[in-house]
Amino acid sequence: PFMEMQRWKTHPTIKQFLEGGKRISYGARAVVKGGFNALPKLTFPGGCLIGDDAGFLNFSKIKGSHTAMKSGMLCGEAVFEAIAAGVAKGGDLAIARVLEGEDLFDKELTAYTDKYNNSWLKEELYSSRNFGPAMHKFGQWIGGAFNFIDQNIFKVPFTLHDLKQDFAVLKTVDASTFKPNYPKPDGKLTFDRLSSVFISNTVHEENQPAHLKLTDPSIPVNVNLPKWDEPAQRYCPAGVYEIMENDDGSKRFQINAANCVHCKTCDIKDPSQNITWVTPEGGGGPNYP
Repeated sequence: PFMEMQRWKTHPTIKQFLEGGKRISYGARAVVKGGFNALPKLTFPGGCLIGDDAGFLNFSKIKGSHTAMKSGMLCGEAVFEAIAAGVAKGGDLAIARVLEGEDLFDKELTAYTDKYNNSWLKEELYSSRNFGPAMHKFGQWIGGAFNFIDQNIFKVPFTLHDLKQDFAVLKTVDASTFKPNYPKPDGKLTFDRLSSVFISNTVHEENQPAHLKLTDPSIPVNVNLPKWDEPAQRYCPAGVYEIMENDDGSKRFQINAANCVHCKTCDIKDPSQNITWVTPEGGGGPNYP
């Protein structure tokens, strides 16, 4: 994705708007784009899922700030009403207990789900539910035509679904026919990964254990490299993962954890599901201006 974006910027239509500009910051984030079809259960004992954590993105518009804010507002209303109900029954405001001594927050705040189901938020996400699956099932041209009709002419009366997880559709080296030839970064319009990471102000404590965990350290070289040419080298936007050659000619998988900008793409996209992103020590990571 990083190199594709650099190539995209060289297209004449895009280039005319970027030429003469200055790169002032850099960051990356995996987009939670499943939308309506991928929303999880929104409540659990003692808490709720809101915003991007739940996946409230309208993928057809690639907009999610307003939907994330609305989910937070709905949750806030439900929490306030639950606390108010506890106080009305004689409970303590500080701990929201009812007279029987039962903690309201030991229960699930199902009122939040009810509010979501009766809001414009659900309607908006439902209206764009087919956008991603149509592109994945039918391809760019037919899927694009389907979405144009669905979004602008009339709503289709059925729902499409993605039946495979994102990592499971990655093409193998043998099956892929796309051989990209990316231009060398010029430092003005196109850039390399490492100089981009530098201006993300990413900082991690030097002596902490790597926060990128491998379930099986042998998989990157023994499985991913021959089958997929180890895609972590390409999907990581920060140059965290590299295939290095030892003195004896053998290969090894190197993790430059200090470069990580916390996009979490590796946790999602690794075809062997061998990488787990965990929270680093000391609140380390990118520091965007």
